[in-house]
Amino acid sequence: MAWLYLILASLCEIVWAAGMKYTNGFSSRPWMSLATVAVSIVSFLLLALAMRTLPMGTSYAIWTGLGAAGAAIVGILFFHEPGTVGRILCITLIVAGIIGLKLTMK
Repeated sequence: MAWLYLILASLCEIVWAAGMKYTNGFSSRPWMSLATVAVSIVSFLLLALAMRTLPMGTSYAIWTGLGAAGAAIVGILFFHEPGTVGRILCITLIVAGIIGLKLTMK
């Protein structure tokens, strides 16, 4: 169950990162701002649940790694950010590191 919490926490991190793009600096879109903050709180709570069982270092690295890779992919697909070979290679390296952390857990 801890891995499910961690994956859901990571997905929430991607959602709130993308949501921040729509908050206009938390200044003029109160409902989007509230939704972004709410999803970020859910992300933290799910991460805390995952850390009950999983090691802190592994949990945090996977949470931030999936969040960063996912946010970069969302940026490329939906916000017209550059999808250069270098960026895609770096995203691939992040995902490879996450897989490595999972495979080396005992």
